[in-house]
Amino acid sequence: MPNPVIHTRADGRRVVRLSKGKRVLYMFKDVEKIRAQLRGELVVRMGEVNPAELLDDINTDAMTPAWVCFRHKPEDIALDAYAGLMDPTNQRVFGTRALFDGGFEAIVSGQRKGTGSSRETAPQAEKWSGIGLVIAHSFAPIHARNNINLGQLMGDYDQLRRLEAGEEIPLEEFTARYDAVTRAILEAGGLFEFGAKYKAGEVKVAPPRHAPRAMTMAEKIIATHLVGGDRASCVKPGDACLVNVDGGYSHEFTTAQVHYFLQQEYGANYKVTNPAKFAVFEDHLLYATGVPRMKPFEAQIETLRRLQREFQKHTGVRDYSARDGVSPGICHQVAREHFVDPGDFIQATDSHTCMGGGNNALTWGVGATEYAGLAYSGFTFVKVPESIRFELTGKLPGDCTAKDVILHILATFAVREDTLDRVMEFGGPGLASLSMDERATLCNMATECSARSGICEADAHTLDWLAARRLSMSKADIEARFVSADKGAHYDGGVHTIDLSKLRAMVAKPSDPTYGANVAELGDVKIDIAYGGSCTAGKEHDMDMYATVVREALAAGRRVAPGVKMYLQFGSEGVRDYARSKGYMELFASAGVEVINPGCGACIGCGPGVSSGPEQVTVSAINRNFTGRSGPGKLYLASPLTVAASAIEGKIASFRPGMFRTPAASSAR
Repeated sequence: MPNPVIHTRADGRRVVRLSKGKRVLYMFKDVEKIRAQLRGELVVRMGEVNPAELLDDINTDAMTPAWVCFRHKPEDIALDAYAGLMDPTNQRVFGTRALFDGGFEAIVSGQRKGTGSSRETAPQAEKWSGIGLVIAHSFAPIHARNNINLGQLMGDYDQLRRLEAGEEIPLEEFTARYDAVTRAILEAGGLFEFGAKYKAGEVKVAPPRHAPRAMTMAEKIIATHLVGGDRASCVKPGDACLVNVDGGYSHEFTTAQVHYFLQQEYGANYKVTNPAKFAVFEDHLLYATGVPRMKPFEAQIETLRRLQREFQKHTGVRDYSARDGVSPGICHQVAREHFVDPGDFIQATDSHTCMGGGNNALTWGVGATEYAGLAYSGFTFVKVPESIRFELTGKLPGDCTAKDVILHILATFAVREDTLDRVMEFGGPGLASLSMDERATLCNMATECSARSGICEADAHTLDWLAARRLSMSKADIEARFVSADKGAHYDGGVHTIDLSKLRAMVAKPSDPTYGANVAELGDVKIDIAYGGSCTAGKEHDMDMYATVVREALAAGRRVAPGVKMYLQFGSEGVRDYARSKGYMELFASAGVEVINPGCGACIGCGPGVSSGPEQVTVSAINRNFTGRSGPGKLYLASPLTVAASAIEGKIASFRPGMFRTPAASSAR
C-alpha cells in the first residue's frame, strides 16, 4: 500500500505533501476535541496548538485493544482503530470506522507515542485507515520501529506547520536523520519492499568497521552476531547493521499474522531458518473463552489458534501448544527456562521478550512484519542502541522486591525519558543479592520504561540456575557464553547507582506504570481483587513470596479478607510443579486463594482476576496497568509481597513480618 503523503514530482523528486481534501487529526487530552474533529465540526492547525494540550503516552492497548487483535488482516484491524481510547465515563472516543472513514492523512500526539505492547496492529490500524504521516514529540522504540517497517513516516511539529501551510517537503528531510538502511526501508515503502531490493542486490549493507573500542553488553552481543562480521568486529550506537538472530517465538495473538505475511511475501512453500530455536506458544488467549466479554470473539480466537497450529505444522518450530486445556506456560517464562542462553540475540512478537535479558542475553520484541522477515532469512536489521547502566548496591529491605526497584526506576528515570530507546544494563554488587527470577522481573519491565531492552550481568547464580535447566550443556560451556561490559564502556544514558537498602515498597497508580507512589504514602485504598501471576510475577521466587505472606497470615489465624478475591497464576508448568513440591497448593487453598494453571490470563484481560466493573479496585503483580487492560476497574501495580499482604488486609498494604494480628486482636481494633 503506497504512502498517501509521498508524491513523485514530474522531475522525479519525491516529496511529502498533504493531499487536497485530506485532514490532520489532533489527539488532544480533551477527548471532546477529538470527537469534534471526527464529526467534522472542528478544524485545527498546528500553529494554533500548544503541544502540552496533546495526549501523551498513547499506548498500543488504546490503539488496538486485545479484541481488535483477534483479527489478523490489517484492513479488518483498521475498522476499530483506537477502540481502546476511553473518555472519563469509560465510553469509546472512536467508534467503529471513525478513523477509517474520517479522511485523515496525518495524526498528531504528545510524548512517547506507542508505549506498551509491541503489537504491530497499532500502526497497522493507522496505515490502513489512510494515515501516512505520524507526528509526535517522541515515540516508544518498538512502535517507532514498527512504523518504519510499515513505511510510515514520522515527523515533528515544525514539519507539520510547514505542510499545513502548503509547503512540499523533500522526502529526504524526513529520512535524513536515520541511518542509511532505515532510510532505504522508509523510501522503499517498508521492510518487505526493502528486503526484495536487498535480495536483488539493489541495496548493500556492509558491517561497520571501527577500531577496537570498549563496548557495553548489548554492543558486544550485536558485534558477535554481525552478518559479514568477524571476531574483531566492534559496533557503536547508531550503527546500521544486519544481525544474525539465534531464535525467537510468537504466540496465538500474533502467529496468524506472521503466517499470513510469510505466505503473502514468500509464497505458500516458505521455510523458516533454524526452526529448532524458534517456537510458538498458546498462552495469551487460553482462558478467553471463560471471560463473558470475550464470548462474541470466540470464533475469531479459534481462527487464531487454528492458524498458529497450521504455521507450526508448516515450519516445524518448537510447539508449546496447550494440551488438554493446559498451556506449558507463558512464552517469556518458558523461553528463559528452555532455550534463551547467555550471549543470545533473541527476537519475538511481544514487548516483554526483554525478560530474557535476565539470562545475560539480548532480547527484545518486534512486530509481525519484522518477525516474519527474520524467521525467513535468519537475520534482521538493527540500529545499535544506546545503553544506560544501573549499578545496584546494598540489599533490599524485607518489604521490597525487584518489582519495587523497577517501579522506582519508572517513576524516576523513565518519566524523564532517560531510558527511552536504550538498553538498560543492570550490574553491581547489589545484583548478586537478587535471584534469577528477580532479575527477570527487572528486565521484563524494561519495556514499561520505553527502553529497547534490559540485560543483567552473569554470575554464579546465573551459572547454577542455567546448569540445572541445560542438562546437555556443561557448566564450562555455559560460562563460556557469559557476556560482560568492557571496562571504560560508554553509556549515553549515564551510570546510575541505586542503593537497594534505601528503597521502600511501591505501587503504580491506575492507568500507567510510571505513576509510582510509596505504599506508606498511599492512604487507605480498599481492594476487591488481588492478582499474582503473569510473566512478571508467576515465577518460582514469586511463589515463594506469596507463600511467605500467606503462611504468616494463616499462623495468625487470618485468611484472604472477606469481600476480596485473590488469584495466583503460574507462569509455567515448571513453576506449577515447583509449587506442588513445596506444598504451596495446600497452603494457598487454606487461605482462600484461587490457583490457576499457567497462562497470561488477567494480564491480557482474558482470565480469572479481571475486574467486572469500573468501581472495582485491583492490586496486581502484572507489568502494566493501562485503562481497560485487565477489566474496567482501577488497577494498581505492586510486588508479589504487597499483593499478598493486601489480599489479607483487604486494602493495599506492604508486607512486614509480624504484621498480621490474631482474630481476637484484630476484632479489638
